[in-house]
Amino acid sequence: MARVLILSSMVACGHVGASAAIPALQALGHTATVLPTVMLSNHPGFAAVAGAKVPVGQLEDMVAALDRNGFLEGHDAVLTGYLPTAEHVDFGARLVDRMRGIGVARVVVDPVMGDAPKGLYIDAEAAGRMRDTLVPRADILTPNAFEQGWLGEVASSVPRVIVTSHGVTAMELGVLDLSQAAAVRYVVPRHDGVPQGTGDVLAALIAAGVATGQALGHLQALIAESLGAPHLRITETAAVWTRAAPLEGEPHGL
Repeated sequence: MARVLILSSMVACGHVGASAAIPALQALGHTATVLPTVMLSNHPGFAAVAGAKVPVGQLEDMVAALDRNGFLEGHDAVLTGYLPTAEHVDFGARLVDRMRGIGVARVVVDPVMGDAPKGLYIDAEAAGRMRDTLVPRADILTPNAFEQGWLGEVASSVPRVIVTSHGVTAMELGVLDLSQAAAVRYVVPRHDGVPQGTGDVLAALIAAGVATGQALGHLQALIAESLGAPHLRITETAAVWTRAAPLEGEPHGL
């Protein structure tokens, strides 16, 4: 079982960011240590939202305390998600370097910065800093198709890139797993009424070392159990989605 250090957003109610990653990982027997970049009442898509960014100085203090207690040792992976400012991105890069120095085996960057058709939804300076300083440190990158395009050549330099929302049609979504050796495409049904947080769950499972096909099998079962709900039903349907079979991919020519 994996132990994952997560740097991302948290919400008091619902399942997005680290608040999606934690219960999904725990349901499969993995563990998480979380450094929250923002603390919100809920996803901003609801009628009301309250909360604030967590100051980088406070995150630095949290890391120092974890280190003094010996709690940074023994992590298998680092996962970075929502980083609202360039300062948070710089902190993420320093954290990755620190964890590399004590033997972390895998760095997964989920470049949460935008989506089609709206474009960027974080500050352009933060997005640029993520492209230039954090993405090059990744072993695995998990962008959506817009983010992959925005990152351009930098994304192509990462050893493994798992692109969601690839080849979207009215009926299907594609997920493309790109490595230096091969490209594999998974096709999944397109659904209406899917709660927020599916990308956060996928990135967390990949960070834990779950194979792409198995991670997508878990995610599709979770989506089926959550359609029409305000939030992903991660905990209450764990007995179903954790037993899902893997999806089969097919070679994809680029």
